[in-house]
This record gives sequence, C-alpha cells and structure tokens, in this order.
Amino acid sequence: MMELGMIGLGKMGANMTERLVEAGHDVVGFDLDPEAVARVVAGGARGSSSVEDLAGQLAAPRHVWIMVPHGAPVDRTMEALLPSLEPGDTIIDGGNSYYRDTLRRAKTCAATGHHLVDCGTSGGIWGRTEGYSMMVGGDEEPVERMRPIFEALAPSPDTGWGRVGPTGAGHFVKMIHNGIEYGLMQAYAEGFAILAAKDEFDLDLAGVARIWQHGSVVRSWLLDLTTTALEENPQMAGVAPYVPDSGEGRWTVFESIDLDVAAPIIGLSLMRRIGSRDEVEFSDRLLSAMRNRFGGHAVRRVD
Repeated sequence: MMELGMIGLGKMGANMTERLVEAGHDVVGFDLDPEAVARVVAGGARGSSSVEDLAGQLAAPRHVWIMVPHGAPVDRTMEALLPSLEPGDTIIDGGNSYYRDTLRRAKTCAATGHHLVDCGTSGGIWGRTEGYSMMVGGDEEPVERMRPIFEALAPSPDTGWGRVGPTGAGHFVKMIHNGIEYGLMQAYAEGFAILAAKDEFDLDLAGVARIWQHGSVVRSWLLDLTTTALEENPQMAGVAPYVPDSGEGRWTVFESIDLDVAAPIIGLSLMRRIGSRDEVEFSDRLLSAMRNRFGGHAVRRVD
C-alpha cells in the first residue's frame, strides 16, 4: 500500500481520500478549511496543518495529489509545496487544469528534479462509489510507481484509467472529454425539449427516457442521470436556465481552431451555455427590432 498526500479536500478530493483509505492506503490530507481536514481524519486519514506539514509527514519519494480549482490556485499550491519536496518526489494535478499550464508547470518541476503527473479525472460525485475515470499524463516511471493509487480509484484495477502520453497529455485528453460531454448534454436537452413541446401527445418524458435506457443506441450513463432528473422534477420547476462552464469546453474549441479541426457541435453547445447567462438578451431584442423595421412585424413589449 502507498502513502499519499492529498491537498484540496472539497467534495471530490474528500471522496477520493475516503476511497483510498478504504483500499488500505495511508493518506495525509490538507485543506485551507480545517473542518474539511477534520472530516477526512474522522474517516481514517491523517491530517495536516499546512502543505509544509503535509510534506513533512510523507516519506521519500513523496507523492502529493493536488485537487484544487484550475489556474492560480494550482500555481499557488505548487509554489508553497515545492520548497518542501526533494528531487524525485512527484506532484499529481488531478484537477481540470489547462494542458498548456501543465506543460509550463512541468518545466518548473523538471528544473528542480521533481515529477509532474497530470491526471484528468472524471466521475464527479459518483466516483466515490462507482470509481473514477482517469486520463494520466507523465513520465512512465512515476506513473507506474503510482499504479496502486490509480487502481484503487478506478472502477476496477484494469479499467477506467491509463497513461495516455507524456506530461500534459492527461489534461489534454480530459479537455476533449469535457468538450464531447458538452455536445452530448446539449443533444439530450434539445431532444427532450422538443418532446416536451408536443402538447397533443402529453408525453411522459421520464417514461420515454426509461425506454431509451435499454437497447437504444442513445443509452448512456448520462441518460440514466437525465432520467432521474426528469423523474424527480418533470417540469424542471425552480431550475434557472443558467448553465455555467468551467473552461474545458472553451479550451476544446480554441484547440480545434488552432488545429484546423471542425468541431461545430462542441462549439455550438458552448455558445448555447454562454447564451443561457444573458439575462438582458440584447441580441434577441435587436433581432426583434430589426424584423420590425424591415417587415413591420409586431414587437412584443416588456416592462
């Protein structure tokens, strides 16, 4: 069994810690929120008061998994952590970092003799029980050394994870994975919206979804989750039509442009998410005004 440091004990980091502890691994946790540390300690992990304290509790070669939001939080965490590590130690970034940031950080680590392994991690809140899908990038030696950790977190030791390439490749593959996810979600949402609009058939959307769950070419885990959502709230009552994005879809579209690879579905699904946040809907208002100007069509007024 392995010893691992886990920095970032939000819902996903805490769930991963619990899964590792249950598998017999020795995990030392740290979070800026002391209550988060206390919760994982209650579950069998060891706690720490700082990243320096966490590193001090680990035997060389150290393995420290970072599970914090992408961007500046990752940079700040690594800046605080690196002085407490020794050459040969490994940092694993399990968040949704932009792969170009990962390549930059890998150069910093290499200059001081440290390994950076990037692990694109999918599974969300269900990974705790179902296992996580992990797309791993990094040098072969540290990835192989980490095998017991990946096997414990995956759905099974031989499924749901693998080294996809050198450092940066893991986050790149996860970025594309999330871009595909945008398109799948948008297709399901649009299809069920059309079904809901057909008033004359009074369709039971959850019932339709249950049929599609078995034997249909569109069956999927995402459809299973959609079915549950429709069963619990058929009219989506109280749900605001506001869909955020955490960056991966944008990065996927940027990459498709850089590589001259057409990706209209992913691009349009991203635009739809962005459009959902436009409370003023200026473009639609302007369209209505233009239609009135050239065709004399009525403009619906609002207070």
